Amino acid sequence: MSTTASPKDDAAFLVTKEGLESVADGIHVLHGQGQSLVVELPDSLLLVDTGPGGKVTRGMIAHLREHLPQPLGAIAYSHGHIGYNAGLPLWLADAAERGHARPRVIAHANVPRRYARYRATMPLQERMAEMQFRTRAGALRGKLPVHDPDEGFDDVLVLGEGERQAHLLWAPSETDDAISVWMPHQRILYGGPAVLDNIPNIGTPLRTLRHTLRWADTLEKLAALRPRLVIREFGPHIVGEDEVQTVLGGTARALRWLHAEVIRLLNEGLGERELLARLEYPPELFEQPWMKPTYGDPDFIARDIYRSENGWWDRNATSLHPAPPPDVAAEIGKAIQDKGAVLAHARALAERGELQLALHVVDLLATASGEAPEFAEARALKAQWLRERARQVPSYVSRSLYHASANMLEDGSAAAFSLR
Repeated sequence: MSTTASPKDDAAFLVTKEGLESVADGIHVLHGQGQSLVVELPDSLLLVDTGPGGKVTRGMIAHLREHLPQPLGAIAYSHGHIGYNAGLPLWLADAAERGHARPRVIAHANVPRRYARYRATMPLQERMAEMQFRTRAGALRGKLPVHDPDEGFDDVLVLGEGERQAHLLWAPSETDDAISVWMPHQRILYGGPAVLDNIPNIGTPLRTLRHTLRWADTLEKLAALRPRLVIREFGPHIVGEDEVQTVLGGTARALRWLHAEVIRLLNEGLGERELLARLEYPPELFEQPWMKPTYGDPDFIARDIYRSENGWWDRNATSLHPAPPPDVAAEIGKAIQDKGAVLAHARALAERGELQLALHVVDLLATASGEAPEFAEARALKAQWLRERARQVPSYVSRSLYHASANMLEDGSAAAFSLR
């Protein structure tokens, strides 16, 4: 697979164009953070995802009301990730101002449990989001609200009747609370987070396990509905029954191949890094337009599978009961007598274009502590090379974490987020 990132506006990664796009009779896409869904039910509207709040959500409301006067009968969460439904209060206020009844607020039954976890770990969630989405440290403090739904469902919830029906389907994929929406009369599917225009977002470095085979199961169940059109939460629609089967089925096959291959290599006794070095991704599965590693990465998925089967241990016995990181850093600094030689070797590797190897070598000094000027030089070099490395990888998440790590090395806060 290509390891060269294409130029793009990383800062606007989650925000799509503005406006309301009609897809079929009574079915619309409302652009904002991703592509929200609007379905005209017999006497009201269903909205899937309210947007992140602020200017984006206010724009979504304005665009919807430019075209559709019906009251909102229901707001459904496509999944429980922070941000997608932070704009709920604005929609509720708009309904009240128009004299409409308060819409039902619906999500999968697992969402409240996720939101309880987020509330308990909110400082961590804020910092992880700042790193992943290129925001300065502290910028998101107190700005990631979560709003519990009014009601939940387990497997299927049908809204509307006759030809104006929307079936909310549990579609565990990126999260265990994800849903898709099926409009059976038109055979149109809104995929939610289960159907992406790039490789499934599994194994993201700062997130919890996402269960590769579960995602494959969901894609196969959605394909079995035989949709003629799939609306993605991000990216272009999938048009035509044959193309839907190709994309959903092909993605599921790739995930099943990857799971089987990681298990095979684990059974051979390989550790995580050895396993990653051995993996060769079949082009017929992974070099497809819908499998581009523009956000996630196949190596991330492999590591997620590894974690799910192997636990946290890296197979190095030294790490079982480690000494405190500051003590380790101090002793490494003392142990390396010829610090200039380490820097010189790391520079030589970087000059040959071996940036990843250069990072491994410079870490001997960049992670050390003490008064030697070589340590500061090593951290400066590491930050520089991380930014250069970010230009070599296609994954948005990888690029974000390279830049975030470089920032922390340069401002001296690296130790606070365990980047050593």
